[in-house]
Amino acid sequence: MTEHVLVEKSEQLKVLTLNRPEKKNALTRDMYVALATEINDANEDPSVRCVLLQARGDMFTAGNDLTDFAAINSSTALHMREVNPFLLALSGARKPLVAAVNGRAVGIGLTMLLHCDMVLLSEDALLTAPFVNLALVPEAASSLLLPLRIGHVRAFETFVLGEPINAQKAVAWGIANRAVPPAELHAAARAVALAIAGRAPSSVSATKRLLRDETALRERMHAEIEVFARQLKSPEFKEAFAAFAERRAADFSKFK
Repeated sequence: MTEHVLVEKSEQLKVLTLNRPEKKNALTRDMYVALATEINDANEDPSVRCVLLQARGDMFTAGNDLTDFAAINSSTALHMREVNPFLLALSGARKPLVAAVNGRAVGIGLTMLLHCDMVLLSEDALLTAPFVNLALVPEAASSLLLPLRIGHVRAFETFVLGEPINAQKAVAWGIANRAVPPAELHAAARAVALAIAGRAPSSVSATKRLLRDETALRERMHAEIEVFARQLKSPEFKEAFAAFAERRAADFSKFK
């Protein structure tokens, strides 16, 4: 496991806290594995009735740690045609997932919320999905889930223009349940998780299962990762990554 994911079990809850605030909780491979393991273990643990995802620091997560992308051509690169184990765990989670989102949630920080059963945001939260800005494509079955949630035109704008969604808009669009003052976020999310944990567990899990199509989600994840992996090898991505590193605007004018 990793010290960058804190685990607390109490009151029939499992609380998973992203704990890499000095790096804006950018998610590493080790963190993905730890999160996946804890969610999968919760499936088999009758003492856990709800899983709460939250973060330390001033940002929920900056998304994927870009050093993983930088290593894509090295001998230690990730096998990018394999679906992220955390995403598989989200799609197969049998216990309810509650998210408490503070500050910015970037990339997977937004797309993971589409797999959560209840989402609370701090009033200053900003959600962004800058995949196309990096010459990549959406993941986490978000190309399926986000249009279903907010409609095609809003989803296209979110992915292609990469403009942030503030907390009020996220609630109005149905991405989140409610926005609360930042100082109240974690307590409010825990109260929601405890309320879920107090309901009839078999009824809750059956309701969650009926609301989701795990097979469709995993099929879309595999389709997305094929395109994602191709884009990681593309000249467009090399330009986007260089521009990011050099703190300049990417120039895609020469690409067809």
